[in-house]
Amino acid sequence: MTTTDDSWVLITGASSGFGEEFSRQYAEQGHPLVLVARRLDRLETLAEALRQRYRVDVVVEQVDLSEVAAVIQLHQRLHERGIAIDILVNNAGHGRQGPFLERPLDDALSMVQLDIASLTAVTHVFAQDMRTRGRGKILLIASLLAYQGVQNFAVYAAAKAYVLRLSEALHRELESHGITVTALCPGMSDTGFATAAQQKITPALKLLMMQPAPVVRAGIRALRAGRISVVPGWVNKATVMFTWATPRWLHQAILSR
Repeated sequence: MTTTDDSWVLITGASSGFGEEFSRQYAEQGHPLVLVARRLDRLETLAEALRQRYRVDVVVEQVDLSEVAAVIQLHQRLHERGIAIDILVNNAGHGRQGPFLERPLDDALSMVQLDIASLTAVTHVFAQDMRTRGRGKILLIASLLAYQGVQNFAVYAAAKAYVLRLSEALHRELESHGITVTALCPGMSDTGFATAAQQKITPALKLLMMQPAPVVRAGIRALRAGRISVVPGWVNKATVMFTWATPRWLHQAILSR
């Protein structure tokens, strides 16, 4: 198949939400894709649609990224096929809403495993290859909640704070190796995350929801421009400024409500 850009893009959590939208937008640009998720049927349906519409190569990898060993095996399989990842979109993750002590311990630990440990492993193994080649781009998907601890999202907010701080540190650390690292920090978005997280959606939250397409465009533009991080949407930007400008007791009380 012919493409306008032969830089391979690997997208984790590609079967829905932001991952699906990243797949579409990068395919539209002509990039060959490696789509990674657990739901094989949805991956294959998406892959075939992208091949037909954009005439790009799409490799489907069914992987449970919550297991670090599976991350290593994915990297090895792509290496054996001669696929070098130039752009990594580290999007896989999940969250749950609810009081910390009222949810099972396994819920909290699974969030830590996928949102922190596995994200770190994926970033590490593919960044090693990028350093060897002297080029590469990595987009880490954090969250608006990375800027503050929010009641009933304790573990998720803490995990996304880790993602943001990791991205900021790696942005400086890997820059000299020709690697760009950018954090995308979306706010409420219509991706299906809220339903999966069992989050109560109020009328106010519905008004604040962004569609996935502009969020993904903002992330791709920021990565291309070499920015350290980006918060898409004016309301979300204002929320971050409010967080910076007010004491913790005030903005945490307001944002929790």
